[in-house]
Amino acid sequence: MSNGIYQAKPPLEFIPPRFNPLLLQLAHLLLPSWINWKTAITEIEADNVEILADLYRQFQDGKIRFLLAFRHPKTEDPLCLGYLLSQLVPKVAREQDIKIQLPIHAHFIYDRGIPLWAGEHIGWLASHLGGTPIQRGKADWNGLRSARDLFANGKFPMAAAPEGATNGLSEIMSPLEPGIAQLGFWCAEDLHKASRADEQVLILPVGIKYSYVAAPWSAIADLLSKLEVASGLPVNPSENGNSATIESLYPRLLTLAERLLTLMEEFYQRFYHQKLKEPAIAIPEAGDRNQVLKARLQALMHVALQISEQYFDLPPKGAWNDRCRRLEQAGWNYIFREDFKDVKALSPIERALGDRIAEEAYSRMWHMRLVESFVAVSGNYIKEKPTVERFAETTLLLRDMVKKIQGNDNPKRRPQLGKQCVKISIGEPISVSERYPAYKANRLGAKQAVTDLTNDLQQAMESLI
Repeated sequence: MSNGIYQAKPPLEFIPPRFNPLLLQLAHLLLPSWINWKTAITEIEADNVEILADLYRQFQDGKIRFLLAFRHPKTEDPLCLGYLLSQLVPKVAREQDIKIQLPIHAHFIYDRGIPLWAGEHIGWLASHLGGTPIQRGKADWNGLRSARDLFANGKFPMAAAPEGATNGLSEIMSPLEPGIAQLGFWCAEDLHKASRADEQVLILPVGIKYSYVAAPWSAIADLLSKLEVASGLPVNPSENGNSATIESLYPRLLTLAERLLTLMEEFYQRFYHQKLKEPAIAIPEAGDRNQVLKARLQALMHVALQISEQYFDLPPKGAWNDRCRRLEQAGWNYIFREDFKDVKALSPIERALGDRIAEEAYSRMWHMRLVESFVAVSGNYIKEKPTVERFAETTLLLRDMVKKIQGNDNPKRRPQLGKQCVKISIGEPISVSERYPAYKANRLGAKQAVTDLTNDLQQAMESLI
């Protein structure tokens, strides 16, 4: 694991937002060229942009506060949103004669762990573009207070991904985390306390979907061949190149998935002494490999998480995402230590023991990282809709698994299989203010209001897919 963390460190510091308008101006100027240079995206278009432009008009008039809740299938999503706000919204506002003041921007919430793998400069950049970090998996009061203050008092609206992390799939959403709904109600509460109850609080669902300009079957076939070699499978060269089709590649993809599952099952059985039961499922058709694969994957994911949970003494409860977030935070607690604030005051032995624990914690988090890539995998994603986009996304998830096993996974080095265009869909805003009386009724009402708003937002965002 070349990018591992082998030393215990002081606790992660909060990175306060320090918005710099000159940096934003430069970012807006360079963004189109950066997208063309650094990504495979050739075109970004959007539906119902006039809804967003009018919300900005109302925001600037002091009538509303709102949050853009966007789908998060890929790491390129923030770039697409930046293009939407800096290029498309001003253009549509001019065409529709909607009076708004430039710049059009949004404060945003980002995962505090991103600068750990993307580089400290990303934390600096996010801070100076008005972003605020949050540590997932724990009550990060500094992060929550900052996000809450920006929602109610920031110069711009907010933006956040309610899924909490990328899942690699354009047409399947992960379950939403309740934090966005809670932030909405906190904002309404803060406005009431500040005698600003006339300002309405809204959440705007935003969909993001990627599609290929031309079907990259040849590139997919080449990637499959590399994964087959890595996993010890024979490669059929006749099925590569321009002759590759979904009919010829799909059996290879299933065989690769079965091979990887077999290797991982043997790994956990032999070296971690885990017992993996045979999938006890009813197969509707003889030889339905998808259903068997799904059952085997679910069993393997549970075992992988359980190994980490046993080490960190965590109960194996909740959805996949919940278990992953708890494990991530437990690992950070072992690596970024409160008792290591003054490293110089520690004895050499204390530092050495801390480093050993940090190394062990990071290695235990590796099992969770394997699972993290597959939390949204359904087993029938390609079969129910055999498109090149779904095939490519599934192949890339298997590639991520292989790279994690090999210890050289880096999201910035994920291969681009072909040129893509992006479709952004703007939904109808959901009123938080209308639900605020139910939220304030009592504690039970507040909990139910957060649940209902989260569910309604999930349905609204899924409808944009």
